[in-house]
Amino acid sequence: MNRPFICKPYGKDYLWGGGRLREEFAKNDLNVEEVSPLAESWECSTHPEGPSGAANGEYAGMELSDILRKHPEYLGSHAAKTGGSGENGQLPVLVKLLDAKQALSVQVHPDDDYAKEFENGQSGKSELWYILDAAKGSGIVYGLRRSAEKETLRKAAEDGTLEKYLQKVPVKKDQVFFVKAGTIHAVGAGCLIAEIQENSNLTYRLYDYDRIDKDGRRRPLHIEKALDAADLTVEKEPRQPLRVLRYTPGCARELLGRCRHFEVYRMLVNTERKQNVEFKSDELSFRVLLCIDGCGMLFFEDTMLEVYKGDCVFVPADSVPIRIHGKMQFLDVRC
Repeated sequence: MNRPFICKPYGKDYLWGGGRLREEFAKNDLNVEEVSPLAESWECSTHPEGPSGAANGEYAGMELSDILRKHPEYLGSHAAKTGGSGENGQLPVLVKLLDAKQALSVQVHPDDDYAKEFENGQSGKSELWYILDAAKGSGIVYGLRRSAEKETLRKAAEDGTLEKYLQKVPVKKDQVFFVKAGTIHAVGAGCLIAEIQENSNLTYRLYDYDRIDKDGRRRPLHIEKALDAADLTVEKEPRQPLRVLRYTPGCARELLGRCRHFEVYRMLVNTERKQNVEFKSDELSFRVLLCIDGCGMLFFEDTMLEVYKGDCVFVPADSVPIRIHGKMQFLDVRC
């Protein structure tokens, strides 16, 4: 039977990271002992640049990609059509936590067509951000606020005046943003984010504030590719989607966002002493349950999994029935 397991994440030490993933999400058991600053934890990933694995169960210690090669049916029939591959052990999505102590670079991700043509058949990268927390005055860059030709933006990126063309949007906790591939964007300092994205790490830096990395070098820019892949039309300020909580005993769910690559729900569990929430994946898709607050237990067959804030549970397609007990919030991802 297809049993869930907790994922072991892979840490990334980008220069803009901070300490909140360790302090608040207990990200201490990562791929290497010293990932500092800890900018991202790739919670559920089969990407070769940051593979997560199984932390418990019969496949403990194995990389997730190896598990999927052994059990391609864990993907589900629909997930395989949206970019997953059991043969290559690849999920169509990547789920991560991100702590921006400093601002990220201004960047662009290519769409699928551009990536396939110019990046050796890779996937593009559309992504959804759920704001877990934001410091006072925090914001994001989301597209352009004024029209500009490619040559104008190229010159502005080179001479450090690009920011006057960028649309800056204030953010607060519990907001959600869908960042379509091709959108010029950046995460501002003070944001703590859960990110669900296509299984890609293609990023074209357009501007990086002239910063120096830990080796004393400026990080490379990709101005030409960024402008080729970017949507240069003026973006309207993003509106928050209509969110409707639907209640069942012990649980409330709401849709945060949906695109052709993934669906993301927020699930609030609050069970009483004798109450459980029934949960099960279908044959169409695996599920990823990222615990963003609280703690509780998952029961299935003769097994009990303790789940805490920061844990990420991979639920194979057509899983065994699961009972959830506790007080916690999940992001529930499927394809």
